[in-house]
Amino acid sequence: MPSPTAQGLGPGQEKKIGHRRVDASGETTYKKTTSSALKGAIQLGIGYTVGNLSSKPERDVLMQDFYVVESIFFPSEGSNLTPAHHYPDFRFKTYAPVAFRYFRELFGIRPDDYLYSLCNEPLIELSNPGASGSIFYVTRDDEFIIKTVNAKEAEFLQKLLPGYYMNLNQNPRTLLPKFFGLYCVQSGGKNIRIVVMNNVLPRAVRMHLKFDLKGSTYKRRASKKEREKSNPTFKDLDFIADVPEGLTLDQDTYSALLKTLQRDCLVLESFKIMDYSLLLGVHNLGLAVRESQGSPAGGDEKKPQAQRALYSTAMESIQGGKACRDTLDHDATMGGIPAVDGKGERLLLFIGIIDILQSYRLIKKLEHSWKSLISDGDTVSVHRPSFYADRFYKFCSTTVFRKSCSFYLIFQLTNNFEIESSIHRVCPLTAFSFLSRPSPPSFSCLSFPFSPEVFSLQERAGGGSARTQKHSQV
Repeated sequence: MPSPTAQGLGPGQEKKIGHRRVDASGETTYKKTTSSALKGAIQLGIGYTVGNLSSKPERDVLMQDFYVVESIFFPSEGSNLTPAHHYPDFRFKTYAPVAFRYFRELFGIRPDDYLYSLCNEPLIELSNPGASGSIFYVTRDDEFIIKTVNAKEAEFLQKLLPGYYMNLNQNPRTLLPKFFGLYCVQSGGKNIRIVVMNNVLPRAVRMHLKFDLKGSTYKRRASKKEREKSNPTFKDLDFIADVPEGLTLDQDTYSALLKTLQRDCLVLESFKIMDYSLLLGVHNLGLAVRESQGSPAGGDEKKPQAQRALYSTAMESIQGGKACRDTLDHDATMGGIPAVDGKGERLLLFIGIIDILQSYRLIKKLEHSWKSLISDGDTVSVHRPSFYADRFYKFCSTTVFRKSCSFYLIFQLTNNFEIESSIHRVCPLTAFSFLSRPSPPSFSCLSFPFSPEVFSLQERAGGGSARTQKHSQV
């Protein structure tokens, strides 16, 4: 059966985006290498290089480690170092293996877990990769994303590594991409460079809305073609139109998020990086409940797994690993950030900064100058790094995210993950949390001042005798 990307193509036709090709049968190729061969080469190469590295003693990272490139040839008939395989011959290169081993250790990723995620089961190709022409794969456990990058992006990441190393040492809580490996598959005379990163949007959680936000308004609206997709990615003008009141967070979460964003923007500015985006996935809890009630198998869906990597979820990225996990039960939040929209809908947000491998080189300066001639120069997305960072932060802190100041939200989890809420205008919301433990049942508000109105709300909602059965995942 043809993949969704192949629909509408006739015999002999191809869908072309950059180096990515999809024919009428649904077969994807990248630089004339089939997706199946590329996936196999990636798994064989990573399996060898990580296994080989684990036999070497651990040590401190040295400056020269950032510039090491290891190479191994994989003939199809096999060799004394590599297994036989049914793919075309290829060479596999690993960049800065010792440095990336440190990055993985920093985020609590053990070598056997890394190998299990990437090599134990087939990689899944994402059918909606975007306009870059890259191929995206996700591991079956939702832990990692594998993305093809061009030569300039790979070169820039190599130059970025020493500073990236220093930043991670100082601030492991970040929304910046977490790079776990940089590799190159040489096949058919072509170089296919790939990077392994954290997965911002887990497949096991339905994203009812998805946004790519830059803080720009020039041509920042999803195209008609994009809107027709089953899971479209909307842009800045769409967010302003569809979510005019923004997304409301409790005060502590808002402050932690803004502090993280500000720090990340300063890091990006210091490296003269711009044109990055905030990837925002929105899971609507109320809508998910209604969808599960209308589905005969709604209660039997796969339950999202807690990601193994530290600081891997949106909430952990801004509040920290163990402390965050102790406060909020993963079963309740699925790693997302609790929020409310202007309609009072209860949401979980999944966020991360993406596309940071763009340096403000001459071509970007020329692009900005040209766009400025036909539009307001302050509204275009390609801008000098300092202005870009300021505009991006301002848009996120004032338009996208808002600090709660007038609502109390009381949440209760029941045995089928229904969430009953009471919203009452009493005094500023000081903390928002989900029920963090299944027993004993209670409404959970972290800093709940005494108020008779609150108790009356609790009584109307069922008081302390709420059901305690373990909920099923939507």
